[in-house]
Amino acid sequence: MKVEIREVDPVRGIVQVTSPDERFYARKVETEKGPIWDYVPSVTWIADHYPKGIGFHRWLASNGWDEAEAIKRAAGDKGSKVHNAVKVLNAGGTVLMDDAFIGSRNITPEPLNDSEYFALMTYCQWFEEEKPIIIDCEYTVWNERYRYAGTVDLKCRLRSTNYRVVHLIDIKTSPRIWPAMRIQLSAYKHADPSLTRHARLGILQVGYELNKVKKWKYTPVADQFGLFLAARKIWVEECSDSRPFQREYPLSLSLSHLLPEKVVA
Repeated sequence: MKVEIREVDPVRGIVQVTSPDERFYARKVETEKGPIWDYVPSVTWIADHYPKGIGFHRWLASNGWDEAEAIKRAAGDKGSKVHNAVKVLNAGGTVLMDDAFIGSRNITPEPLNDSEYFALMTYCQWFEEEKPIIIDCEYTVWNERYRYAGTVDLKCRLRSTNYRVVHLIDIKTSPRIWPAMRIQLSAYKHADPSLTRHARLGILQVGYELNKVKKWKYTPVADQFGLFLAARKIWVEECSDSRPFQREYPLSLSLSHLLPEKVVA
């Protein structure tokens, strides 16, 4: 059992609570009885309830359940480490080949492997070509009306559109784009009050080996907020009673004080 709690927006006091099967965002709100924690589900958790499609089920059948779960866990680690490293790059920092970053399953930083470092190299290649003007990155959005929250990878303006429009970009290390990935971006867009309807959405795949020359791929995504709301209805039906763990857990367990003393012969 692993429950990770980390602060994602110190200014607004928002924290992210993640367990193996759930992810919430929480913030304290004032009530007549005093401050309480207000929890909402994450965009990714809701989007995961959208139908996976035939492509996913073929992939699942070809790998088997256990292997597919192992692949997803490894991909989650890779994605987390790459995202944390990209955050450093976007802030103007330098990432060394043997730098360590936290993944999705560990609490201590681990060195980048060859695949992860290669993904960062291709992100730099995309950055050099597009020369984006960064507006914000790794920032939290909260939709009060539909009760969800999430973290946006990158908000920027791109050279390819003459810097005229704002783009929300989700950075992926996966070689595939699943339907759930597309509707996530729509959820982010409709939770960011600074955006207009003209804002564009896109998925940037880094370390994309299927291309012959450019080892990254940028895919524009349509605004499909209605599909996200459909997935949210399914989430409400299946998970609306879920709550983060709020009980206290002892660091160790023992029954020695209840067992009879051994009789010395």
